[in-house]
Amino acid sequence: MEILDYAFMQRALIAAALVGITAPAIGTYLVQRRQAVMGDGLGHVAMTGVALGFVLHTSPVWMATLVAVVGAVCMELIRSRGKTSGDVALAMLFYGGLAGGVMIISVGGGSTARLLSAMFGSITHVASEDVVAMALLAALVLAVTIGLRRQLFAVCQDEEFARVTGLPVRVLNLLIAVTAAVTVTVAMRIVGLLLVSAMMVIPVAAAQRLTRGFAATLGLAIAISLTVSVTGTAATYYIDVPSGATIVLLAIGVFMVLTALSTPLARRRAKAARAAEEVCTRDDVKV
Repeated sequence: MEILDYAFMQRALIAAALVGITAPAIGTYLVQRRQAVMGDGLGHVAMTGVALGFVLHTSPVWMATLVAVVGAVCMELIRSRGKTSGDVALAMLFYGGLAGGVMIISVGGGSTARLLSAMFGSITHVASEDVVAMALLAALVLAVTIGLRRQLFAVCQDEEFARVTGLPVRVLNLLIAVTAAVTVTVAMRIVGLLLVSAMMVIPVAAAQRLTRGFAATLGLAIAISLTVSVTGTAATYYIDVPSGATIVLLAIGVFMVLTALSTPLARRRAKAARAAEEVCTRDDVKV
């Protein structure tokens, strides 16, 4: 294939595959605990890390990871202690992170145009060291989200019940927040910091249209995300469009298709449930 003859496209496709796997892996838990917008907040605060990376001439990916993790821990601690609402904490991350990134790169003598590739993603900005960093971070995300899936699901489903069973709820909550922060930086080069939350949420929402169980939803969400990420990245080679926007729009398209397909399926399930209920009612009357 011609597209694979270019080293930058090879790197971009590998990075897209990593994003496609990791984003819904943590996104499934965020959707479960109704924190779908966490990725947006972390994406904004990671902007400060990207700016620091440019100004200090270090890796923007690793610096963004460090700053996003610190922001995630602070946000989770504020939320858990109840000193302010989660919405306020997210708002501070949104605006403070974005403003901090713009201010740092401006004071450091750089151009805010350098932040655009981090904001919206660009396949031409994926370097070899970025792929290595993303692979290491993706391995960490998968180790947490799959290796601790039972514990994380219990915490997302019911914190009080998880606490009663002896699970370290605070540690697991912090782990979810940190893993989400790491995922944001994994997706930075391909999807962009401002659109990464969409890849955490939309494939999961699309999968929920057809599945019921947690494991089935997670598996289908990863399949959808991986498909649209690789397809969207490949499409940018043939048509000059931003990779992040292309991937997100494809994900939305899949969501709309699955929503249309799930409507008659939901009706058949409801009809079958009513029929089963009527049979049970008749049997009770006979008894």
